Amino acid sequence: MSEIENKKIEDQEDQVPESVDVYFEPVIKLEDIETKTNEEDEDSIFKMRAKLFRFDTTSQEWKERGTGDVKLLKHKETGKIRVLMRRDKTLKVCANHYDTGGYLIILGFHIIVTQDMKLSPNVGSDRSWVWSVSADFSEGTSEHQLFAIRFANSENANLFKEAFEDAREVNLKLLNKDTVENAEASEEVKEETKEEAKEEVAAKDQTEAEKKEEEK
Repeated sequence: MSEIENKKIEDQEDQVPESVDVYFEPVIKLEDIETKTNEEDEDSIFKMRAKLFRFDTTSQEWKERGTGDVKLLKHKETGKIRVLMRRDKTLKVCANHYDTGGYLIILGFHIIVTQDMKLSPNVGSDRSWVWSVSADFSEGTSEHQLFAIRFANSENANLFKEAFEDAREVNLKLLNKDTVENAEASEEVKEETKEEAKEEVAAKDQTEAEKKEEEK
């Protein structure tokens, strides 16, 4: 075979046919899944970037819980306000509790905490606050926690304090209102029960009287 013929064969082998666009139907279709944050029924009334710490009772030192936006969320129906903070990027919850004073009431997966939720100045800092909660659910279970939150400056810290205390007052009023309404409802049930008992006694007396008349 001549060199020219060899070259033609090599040139043919080097030629690559143009690719044809081919579509393959996927074996499994992935459906779009709506991701819920459990914030759909709430309005954000306060939001500010901060860093959250918790006090470790074992080591007796502050440990960082996360950095992100701390929010006050108001429920559209109940009006109750909770504190929520998610870590940057992962969006994992690092604080989740209601801000009130007064009683301890379980509400689904949340707990309205006691009156110990009061902001106190963090010693040595004008941009940080400390508070404790009887029940925080950020880790999935109810835990007593001592928190410290630090902001970029004292102005932001004071804005948070003002919003925090306003939320606490709102929740306390709602809680007291619920307590009064529950007490009134309980009294109504008692009165209805008394009336029903009286009616039963009266009906029984009437039946006995009718029997005596028949015996005569």
